[in-house]
Amino acid sequence: MTTSPNSTSASPIAATDRGRPTPRVRLYRRRLTIQHPDPQAGERLLAEALGAIDRDALHGILKQLLKASVIGQKPNEPNLAFMISMMKGIAPRDSIEAMLAAQLVSVHAAAMRSACRLAFTDNLPQQESITRALTRLARTFAAQIEALGRLRSAGERAITVQNLSVQEGGKAIVGNVTQHANMIVAQAGATDTAADAGPAPAREEHRGKDEPGVALGTVA
Repeated sequence: MTTSPNSTSASPIAATDRGRPTPRVRLYRRRLTIQHPDPQAGERLLAEALGAIDRDALHGILKQLLKASVIGQKPNEPNLAFMISMMKGIAPRDSIEAMLAAQLVSVHAAAMRSACRLAFTDNLPQQESITRALTRLARTFAAQIEALGRLRSAGERAITVQNLSVQEGGKAIVGNVTQHANMIVAQAGATDTAADAGPAPAREEHRGKDEPGVALGTVA
């Protein structure tokens, strides 16, 4: 791949603005060329788009995308440009997300090729075979999307809820309540909201098996 004299160096590539246009990658017989007046600037822009932390990572991802872009046993430049653009849209933030994004666009490209073959096939056994392949690719794509979502939500901050509504006769949680993705954790104990109902023995006698339990209202 032709980019700069030190294209094999593993030195870090500085971050750039994702809003700037991404350089085009041109295919020649046995090499890739990043089209940009300044080779180093073009390399930085492309690395930012693909989430590559250094030149080795950039060149590795480009070569993998090139192989995944093959149509009719030959690398396809428009298909490669599309895959690079989709990776830029996913905006990978680190190496793990960059590899996952590359898999996402590659699986999508393979699924679309399968869909095209299915549309032009009248042979029933071939239709069944292609349909199975397309189904597996679609399921893999959905699983990859879910994996990316879990990866990006792993660092989300908890939300502290302070406003709660309690039904009469129920119990309220005293203290802050921390709401996570799948559960609510009380940071303090519970107390009766009917504090003015009378002495403790009277309240104990009033309670029965059908007494309403804790009722937390809509989280503000």
